[in-house]
Amino acid sequence: MLLTGTAHDGATGAVPVLGLPDETGLPPVVKTRIVLSDGRELFYFDAEPTDRSAPDTRDLPTTDTNSLVRLDPVMDEWTVVASHRQSRTYLPPADQCPLDPSTSERPTEIPSSSYDVVVFENRFPSLATGSQVDDGASRFTTRPGDGRCEVVCFTSDHNSSFAALTFDRVRLVMDVWADRTAALSALTGVQLVAPFENRGEEIGVTLHHPHGQIYAYPFLGPHVARQIQVARAHRDRTGALLCCEVVANELADVRVVSATDHWVAFVPFAARWPFEVHLYPRRHVADLAELTAAERDEFAVIYPDVLRRFDQLFDTPMPYISAWNQAPVHDDRDLGHLHLELFSIRRTATKLKYLAGSESAMGVFVNDIVPESAAEMLRNAFRD
Repeated sequence: MLLTGTAHDGATGAVPVLGLPDETGLPPVVKTRIVLSDGRELFYFDAEPTDRSAPDTRDLPTTDTNSLVRLDPVMDEWTVVASHRQSRTYLPPADQCPLDPSTSERPTEIPSSSYDVVVFENRFPSLATGSQVDDGASRFTTRPGDGRCEVVCFTSDHNSSFAALTFDRVRLVMDVWADRTAALSALTGVQLVAPFENRGEEIGVTLHHPHGQIYAYPFLGPHVARQIQVARAHRDRTGALLCCEVVANELADVRVVSATDHWVAFVPFAARWPFEVHLYPRRHVADLAELTAAERDEFAVIYPDVLRRFDQLFDTPMPYISAWNQAPVHDDRDLGHLHLELFSIRRTATKLKYLAGSESAMGVFVNDIVPESAAEMLRNAFRD
């Protein structure tokens, strides 16, 4: 099926209009829950029924967490303190990766000998359900670090990447994200659910296996909280939804990288990072669970396309952070517009953008690349 993306006026390069594979009918997702030896939950998500009865043969101690959150009284922002994470796994050799399928010689976090997509509770979580931390008497505000952190393994292939996944696999990941968003949103005290992926040692990954994480926060992170604050002020002033206006304005401008009937990917007007792309559904949607089948289908086309463009910019895989911005779980859901923010710290083939004084100390970003130029580079970066 050919999709009819909307081109922009005055563009310096044609906007790629993407199409779906001829056959997009996918079978229902098969979800299987097991419990690992230390009591953590693991979920297999398969495209077809598969035997997932393999047990976790490891003798793991129960995970002890000491997470707490502290409120910065000057900034009115929460900080998570999780000192137990100092002992988490850090860049193991490829043959010792804990996210690979298990073998008879080496059991891993995933008991089966193969898998499609797997989600499990992080063994070293920043936030954990039922945290019982007492920070002692204090004049400052402290709470237990209640929440949940999950790991999402996109493929059993250690040497793959999200950009290399098939359409069917990306579509399955979309259903997994939606499932976990709904499940984690139902947990007591959760205010925000945020799936994300970090890729590349330059970004700070500790495991190279293609995977992401999902954080269920007991508060709104400042990034989303600020978006809601600005959207509320805009609606009070104009009666309109801010992000819907932004999408319409970007579609008419020169920073669109690619588009489909339901999605648009663009470099934002005031991009902070050298290469930064935001992917928005054209329809106002609060979170991943609200996306239709057609919207999920098209995301499985446009997102890998953008990732491949990132990788084609230079002669080295692009390090990146990719994070879903979803509406708050409870309040102001009508103000939140689901979107994915993708960005890299690489500014040339040999140079990285480090957060220096202006960015780290003052929160004022200085971008080395004009956003319109970055969009043109990305439009021209990938050819079938």
